[in-house]
Amino acid sequence: MELHIMNQFVNYLKDEAKSENTIKSYVAHVNEYCSWFQESYGISCKKFFRENILDYKSYLLNVKKHQGKNLNGKTVNSKLSSLHSFNKFLIKVNIQEEDVISKADFVRVQVDYANPCEITKKDVEHFRQLILEKGDKRLYALVTLLAYGGLRISEALNIKLNDYSFEGKELMVKGKGGKQRIVYLNSKIINAFKEYLKVRDYDSEYLFASRESDKVDRSVINKHFKKYSSKITPHMLRHYYCTAALESGYSIHEVANQAGHRDLKTSLIYTNPSREEMKRKAELL
Repeated sequence: MELHIMNQFVNYLKDEAKSENTIKSYVAHVNEYCSWFQESYGISCKKFFRENILDYKSYLLNVKKHQGKNLNGKTVNSKLSSLHSFNKFLIKVNIQEEDVISKADFVRVQVDYANPCEITKKDVEHFRQLILEKGDKRLYALVTLLAYGGLRISEALNIKLNDYSFEGKELMVKGKGGKQRIVYLNSKIINAFKEYLKVRDYDSEYLFASRESDKVDRSVINKHFKKYSSKITPHMLRHYYCTAALESGYSIHEVANQAGHRDLKTSLIYTNPSREEMKRKAELL
């Protein structure tokens, strides 16, 4: 697909309020399809045909598996979803007329209803303490916010200095699709923020900045996490928050509001036993 078309697609996704990571993922999946198309048919992809899309789906499910790259249903659906978005874009810019991808084309995926949280409060506190003792107050503040505020890592890294109020114990968060919500802060978060701000020396409007950029990149944060734990990730801390909040008495609606879940079913998953608990119970049968 021509470069100027892909640039237009990026702008289209931005207008749709897609996140940076979503845009990168969509573009990568479309480029992957175009590379497969070129290799398969010997010509460049200029528009979508349903027959080609179904061939590609078969390739993902069968050829990739034969090559030892067994893609699960969620991964295949993610690729098809990206192509579906690109299909809608092509219609909008009058490159093609019909939508050749439907939801019926997506792979049926069995939903795993086990609680995705695989860490305990002791794990989280041990993780925080290791970071604190190393003196990384920025990472300590970020980890505390993720564990006790329930934010997505992208949301946390987009926080600006005027987005929070210590007096009101509130934080304005811009979530998926540009939707804003208020997140309530506990004393752990506020204390970690205050200590970080004492040593923060960056000329940036973003809270979590660095000397190299106005806003810390999530890849940098992921590297820091791996220094201290092989199982705790930013997203795992979000899982921990949702589980701990429900266990401490939050209602489903309160957790959904704090975490920015658009569907209550997402919050309900955290009321289920963990995978480890289900494995333990399986041995009792």
